[in-house]
Amino acid sequence: MKTLSAEPTTRELIVQAADTLFYQRGFEKTSFADIADEVKISRGNFYYHFKTKDEILSGVIALRASKTQAMLSSWASQEKTPLGRLGCFATMLIQNRKEIQRYGCPVGTLCAELAKLEHPAQGDAGMIFGQFRQWLREQFEALGHTADADTLAMHLLARSQGVAALANAFHDETFIRHEVTQIEAWLQSLQTEGIKKQAKPAKAMAAPKAKN
Repeated sequence: MKTLSAEPTTRELIVQAADTLFYQRGFEKTSFADIADEVKISRGNFYYHFKTKDEILSGVIALRASKTQAMLSSWASQEKTPLGRLGCFATMLIQNRKEIQRYGCPVGTLCAELAKLEHPAQGDAGMIFGQFRQWLREQFEALGHTADADTLAMHLLARSQGVAALANAFHDETFIRHEVTQIEAWLQSLQTEGIKKQAKPAKAMAAPKAKN
């Protein structure tokens, strides 16, 4: 027998709709009415589940964090090498190019908006970047760059955010593809460097040749 997947609850539908609207319109410009209309529920039913927009924001951040973790786990399982996993992060820009060109990065835009509003949840939203940072750091460590893994992780995060911001400003898909190609070449060079770093200790531990 096939197991039928559970239908999302009304609360889950509200959070999913808010997630999309916060990304497309922004947190501040999205009203309760906008979300209720998207879910097609009455105001009374809506307020039964959420009393404030900040409560919905918390749900959206939790949803995005969960989706991010699932995506990172998927990359880790589908790619057997750290270079392949880092490549998944880079190609994410191409896979989401249409949305990025129109709305920017969902994490970056929300963090920027909440920072401007001095919203208490800005730290929670920023933790999604923390998920990426930790995961990228682990991949760079596995690539042989233990000492500077965190620096490299932050650099790749910053570069991806720069690509997303400029792609959104100029609506240029060619730019995204070019930058991803450059990132992939950089990652390949880091793998070569990592192999050399890992080879040095092995040479140092080799027993010296006996003198005649």
